[in-house]
Amino acid sequence: MNEPEQLDAWASDPKEFEDFYRSHFTRLVAFLMVQGAQLTLARDLAQETMIKAYRRWPDLTTPAAWARTVASRALVRHLSTVAEHPVDELPETRLPRLRTDELDEWEHRQELLTLLDGLPPRQRQVLAWHFAGHTPTEIAEELRIDPAAVRASLMKARRAAAAELARRKETE
Repeated sequence: MNEPEQLDAWASDPKEFEDFYRSHFTRLVAFLMVQGAQLTLARDLAQETMIKAYRRWPDLTTPAAWARTVASRALVRHLSTVAEHPVDELPETRLPRLRTDELDEWEHRQELLTLLDGLPPRQRQVLAWHFAGHTPTEIAEELRIDPAAVRASLMKARRAAAAELARRKETE
């Protein structure tokens, strides 16, 4: 069986998977960015996750949660193995052109990502799951940690974010 035939055999309903991909890819990228991934890494990990999802599509009962779990674990593996290489000067990056109506939303997201940047990885991870609409119990099941630890991480993250916002307000 050649590769295209093999891929077709893995997906029981290509239209169903296509709909899932279109509706969840961008959300998955954003989910990874909330956890600390840069945009390019988040896109790569999301794409790899979607390939895995396509191959396992007939077996997935909760594809969105499965994709977040797989992508989140891939990010943790990547971050734990990446060696930092400090540089004297950052390269200039070009931002994509935004329409005027997208600018406010983009600024809000950037502000949120900057705020979350100061949080420890576990708190960012739990917040990402929370922002994706999961309850502390669901998060605990997916991350295989105690629900009390999830609630504590959420509480600490909220306190840290509130303190940072208060500090920023004072300096304005």
